Amino acid sequence: MGTPVKRLTVLYDAQCSLCVHLRHWLMRQRQLVPLDLVPAASDEARRRFPGLDHASTLREITVVGDRGQVYRSTAAWIVCLWALADYRPKAHWLATPAGAPFARVTVLAAAKYREATAASCVDGRCEAPVPPG
Repeated sequence: MGTPVKRLTVLYDAQCSLCVHLRHWLMRQRQLVPLDLVPAASDEARRRFPGLDHASTLREITVVGDRGQVYRSTAAWIVCLWALADYRPKAHWLATPAGAPFARVTVLAAAKYREATAASCVDGRCEAPVPPG
């Protein structure tokens, strides 16, 4: 059996309004496993994880465990929830065959939102899209 995870680093896109919002949300939650939130592809991320493909961390959420575990996309979202006191049971369910489709849809929805808001970014500041009508 492996050594338990004692700390996780979440690499998030600091230019994405959704990612920054989720960063703040994660920081407000009670954490069972401490989360370090570091901008993806930043000098700090490159210093901590020199062997990581940093360009890919800007395309999808990436979480790195203190023993070198790398979680991407859906698995990264699930491990973030697993680290939180109030969401660990939900993370366990999302990791099951019954919960996996819900986790995948959530990640796809977040990706679509990021794509929609990327066009509204100017000088590193991003605004939510205005609904039509």
